[in-house]
Amino acid sequence: MQFFKVTALLDDAKWAEENKESRVKAARTRRIASGIEEFNCRQDRKCWAFVSDISDVDITCGVIAAAYTGEVTGVVRELLKKVSIKASELQQDETTLAQLCRLLRIAERNDFIEEDDDVLEEFNLDRISGMRSRLDYDEDLLAPAGECGMRALYGEAEKLLAAETLVPELDRIYAGKNKNSAQAFGHPVHYFVEADDRETREALYRTLLQGLYDNGRLRSRRYCFIEFKPGERVNKKEYGALYQSCVDGAVVVRLRANEGDKPGDDEDDDYAGSEMDTIEALCEAMLRYRGRVLTVFCLPRASAKYKKLFIDELGPVGMVTIREDLTDAAKAVDYLKMLCRENHIRPDNRLRAKLDAERQYYPDELRGMFEEWYNDKIKTTVFPQYKDIEVSRREAVKEVARGSAIDELNRMIGLRAAKGVITKALNYYKMQRVFKDRGVKTDRPAMHMVFSGNPGTAKTTVARLFARIMKENGLLSRGQLVEVGRSDLVAKYVGWTAKAVKEKFKAATGGVLFIDEAYSLVDGRDGSFGDEAINTIVQEMENHRDDLVVIFAGYPDKMRGFLDKNPGLRSRIAFHVPFADYDAAELCEIAKLIGSEKGVNLSEAAIAKLLPLFDAARSQPDFGNGRFVRNVIELSKMNQAARIMSVDPEKLTDRMLVSLEADDIEVPEVCEAPKKRAIGFAS
Repeated sequence: MQFFKVTALLDDAKWAEENKESRVKAARTRRIASGIEEFNCRQDRKCWAFVSDISDVDITCGVIAAAYTGEVTGVVRELLKKVSIKASELQQDETTLAQLCRLLRIAERNDFIEEDDDVLEEFNLDRISGMRSRLDYDEDLLAPAGECGMRALYGEAEKLLAAETLVPELDRIYAGKNKNSAQAFGHPVHYFVEADDRETREALYRTLLQGLYDNGRLRSRRYCFIEFKPGERVNKKEYGALYQSCVDGAVVVRLRANEGDKPGDDEDDDYAGSEMDTIEALCEAMLRYRGRVLTVFCLPRASAKYKKLFIDELGPVGMVTIREDLTDAAKAVDYLKMLCRENHIRPDNRLRAKLDAERQYYPDELRGMFEEWYNDKIKTTVFPQYKDIEVSRREAVKEVARGSAIDELNRMIGLRAAKGVITKALNYYKMQRVFKDRGVKTDRPAMHMVFSGNPGTAKTTVARLFARIMKENGLLSRGQLVEVGRSDLVAKYVGWTAKAVKEKFKAATGGVLFIDEAYSLVDGRDGSFGDEAINTIVQEMENHRDDLVVIFAGYPDKMRGFLDKNPGLRSRIAFHVPFADYDAAELCEIAKLIGSEKGVNLSEAAIAKLLPLFDAARSQPDFGNGRFVRNVIELSKMNQAARIMSVDPEKLTDRMLVSLEADDIEVPEVCEAPKKRAIGFAS
């Protein structure tokens, strides 16, 4: 589907003069409105053309093209002839749906059409625009064909350091298609675009889309992009309407999730579980329109979990991954030199010294490195008169922690002690930066933590949020979370363990390394591979203390033994974060939240029934906290389904479909024989 704005010059010299007479103007308005309605009745919904506005010298029209047409000036000429308007020099421009809606509103205001909403409804556009829409999306236009040029797109790919993936795909795009199927249209593949930096992701997919449009693989310049977070409630009809509006164009799906997720992470979440609803709804729309709408899924580099979920849902659809290259030090030097040339400044030894010859770099890391050096260079060399001006960060002390992650943490149920310690840690790190900027001598702050708590107390979720909090507040350069366990760190052969540990630290540089069930590294005998892993971890913690946080997680009693294993380990831990078990009231709040995410509401009677059941369950050995609650809600939803199926369909109400009642509530058998246990939680 395409939307056009068409402008033309009026050829009637008497138009403006005659329009001053109200009776003539009213008669013309009625004629135009009647002509528009009659004209579009003959179009068989292939397109809908209308007059939007008329000035003394020109006229503005709009066109909705439901099927690919490319040229709509002929349609507008026929419409103008129908309404007895003489015009010349017609010029068409493809536009966005938002602009099309503005043209419709102006046409309604001028009485050329009756209701703009009726027009939108006819093309199923009312679901994604106007009052009915709840879909959060945006749209943009690619450059006209040939404006960028093949050389410019290849140059952009090289500039983005995406030669290993984007350049070969441009080669395939510019290779064209089989001449024997010149009339065929479709998409042989769709795309994943992976990069941590938002601007880089946008540059990658826009370069890709521009190449596809220039070569006829996209017929529309318009593309929509939608940001979604797994777990948010979705409306499948709205996703379907969005894809329908993008026929002959593209949809860019931008993941807004906890970066660094791995497959299976949701098993350790506190009360996650509805993320698949969002992914399934998106993939259902994508599969339905895959031949007519190109889809680009944009993911952070470390989102292997969500990539796998999309691949599993998409089945046989061919997917090509576009990502930045991981460069060695030599290529990194060339890239920094290129940035210097673009900014008309010479590199110096201080810039070169930022590179580690043993490391590999992603482009976003290099750009961050360059920006830091460039800002200092401007002040000290280009404008040396400012070199003695103090850079003050007093405002950093006053301001509260910023970003969406801190809001998510504060909205989480319970976790009072954990929230308090994390706030202290955040303030401490910010203060160290203030000291450094003010020239006050400080020791390098240890940033590492221990998360201790029983199963299902949100340790993994809080670790992800903490990584994002540090990134959003400028305290970590990348903010990704790399989650590992014993199997990721301890190898089978001598010499392999240290290498495995170092590789994980390298992957986590600039972010958080989350070592779950860290006590499993202690295997009870000296000189074992587990000891080698712990010793290497201690060494790497010191080597990477400036731009990496290690979080050790596990049960409270076992974590104490783990910290006692290596004398150097405990001294490098700056913060011990306790995760207490949820009380019964908090578990009920979590139940309400999970129910809401799954599209159901818990009645007051259901909550009243859950409260004593949760209180009893808390005394059970290995109580699962948030995970236990999720299991209760899932089991209760099955009971709800059985109850609803026994009701006469004519008597079913919407409220019955979205309500969990007391009779639906059922808990696992673990609650039948309570045993009191001590929490064993470290204060």
